[in-house]
Amino acid sequence: MNAPTRYLALDVFRGLTICLMIIVNTPGNGATTFAPLNHATWHGFTPTDLVFPSFLFAVGNALSFVMNKWEGLSSSEVVWKILKRTFLIFLFGYLMYWFPFFKYDESGSLVLSPIGNTRIFGVLQRIALCYGMAALMLYFLKPKATLIITVTILVLYAPLLLLTGGSPDPLSLPTNGVLAFDRWLIGENHMYHGDGIAFDPEGLLSTFPAIANVVGGFFAGRFLQMKGKTFETLSKLLLAGFALLAIAFLWNYSFPINKKLWTSTFSILTVGIDLMVLAAVVYTIDFLHKTRWTYFFQVFGKNPLFIYLLSEIGVIILFLVPVGEISLYKWIYENVFLFTGPYVGSLLFAITWMLICWLVGYWMDKRRVYVRV
Repeated sequence: MNAPTRYLALDVFRGLTICLMIIVNTPGNGATTFAPLNHATWHGFTPTDLVFPSFLFAVGNALSFVMNKWEGLSSSEVVWKILKRTFLIFLFGYLMYWFPFFKYDESGSLVLSPIGNTRIFGVLQRIALCYGMAALMLYFLKPKATLIITVTILVLYAPLLLLTGGSPDPLSLPTNGVLAFDRWLIGENHMYHGDGIAFDPEGLLSTFPAIANVVGGFFAGRFLQMKGKTFETLSKLLLAGFALLAIAFLWNYSFPINKKLWTSTFSILTVGIDLMVLAAVVYTIDFLHKTRWTYFFQVFGKNPLFIYLLSEIGVIILFLVPVGEISLYKWIYENVFLFTGPYVGSLLFAITWMLICWLVGYWMDKRRVYVRV
C-alpha cells in the first residue's frame, strides 16, 4: 500500500473512534441517553462498548507502520521511544483525573486535591500499558511469539477470573477477581466509583486481555501492508473477523462477553468487528474512491490524544463552573437542548460538544499543529 492511502484509512478509522468516544462520554443527561449509546450494565454488548477497543485496535494498526521506522534504530533508542510514550500517555491520563489539582476545604480555603483519592487507572492509562506491552513484545519477540503469548493470555484469563473471584458468582460486580486484585494493589480510594461500588473497569488485571486488541490491530495493519489492496486481502479480513465473532459467541456461553471485566470473549468479539469495519473503510476509500467524507474524521485522527484530552478536561471545567445551584454543564443542557426532548436533547448536546472539539482540531490541522508523544 502506498503511504497516503494507508494513512488515510488509518486516520479515518482512528478518527471514527475518537468522534464516537466524545459522543458517548458527554451526553447532556446520562439518565436520558439512548440505549445504544450506553455501555452494557454488566454482561452483554452494546455499540458503545466497541469504541474503546477500536481505539486500541487503531493503536496496533499504527504500530505496524511505526515498526518499519525502527529498523534503522538501536534497541536502546527503540526501548526509550516505547517507554517514553507509555509513561507520557499514562501520566496524561492520571493528571486528567487529578485535574483541576485544587479544591476548597471546609473552611473555604483553596488546597491541593489529595493524591490519595485520585484514580490511578483509566482509559489513557490502559492505552499506555497496552501499547507499551504490545510494542515491547513485538519488537523483541517478533510477531509469531507475540501472537502465541497473546492467545495464551486470553485462554488463561478465563480460569484466572473464575479462580480469583468470590462466591456465589466469581464474575459478578462485587465478587470478581479484577476488583479483588485492584483492591489489594491500589486500594478503593484510587478506583472508579461510578458503578455504585469501588470498581475500576480499566483495572490492571483486565488490562492484560486488552493487549489482544492492540496485537489484533497490528496484525491487520501488517497484513494489509504485505498483501496489498486486493479483493482477496479484504475478503480474508472479513473472513477472519467472522471467525473471531463465531469463537466469541460460542465461548460466551461459558465465559460471558463483558466490557468492564474485558473478558477474553469481549476482546475476540471486538477484534473481529474491527477487522470488518477496517475492511469496509479500506474498501470505501481505496476501491470505491469515495473520500469526500473522510476529512471530517481525519481531523480527529491526526490529533487523537490532544482532542480526547480537550474533550474530557473541557467537560470537567463545565461541571466545575456553577450557575446558581447547578453546574454550567447542566445549565447548558437544560436551557439550550432540553426543549427538543430529554433524549434528543441529550444526544444533541453530545454531538455539539463533539463538533466544538472538531473545530479545535480543524484549526490545528490547518496550521499543521500535531501533538505527538
